[in-house]
Amino acid sequence: MANSPQSKKRARQNERRFAVNKARRSRIRTYLRNVEEAIASGDKEKATAALRAAQPELMRGVTKGVFHKNTAARKMSRLSSRVKALG
Repeated sequence: MANSPQSKKRARQNERRFAVNKARRSRIRTYLRNVEEAIASGDKEKATAALRAAQPELMRGVTKGVFHKNTAARKMSRLSSRVKALG
C-alpha cells in the first residue's frame, strides 16, 4: 500500500490514467468492430467508410500511448487488405 505522499499521488494518477486509457481502448475497439461487421456484411462502401473512420481513432490511440505503433499499423494493414479484397 502507498505510504508516502508521492506514492499516494502516483496511485491516484494511475487510477485516472487507467480509466481514461480503458475508455480510449474501448472506443477504438468499437470502431474496429464496425469495420469487421461491414466486412462480414460484404458491403464495400460501408466497410471503406468504417475503415476511414477507424484509422484516425487508431492512430490517436498510438499517440496517447494506448497502442503500440506497429500494432496499429498491423491492424490497419490487415483490415485495409480485407476491405480491398471485397471488390
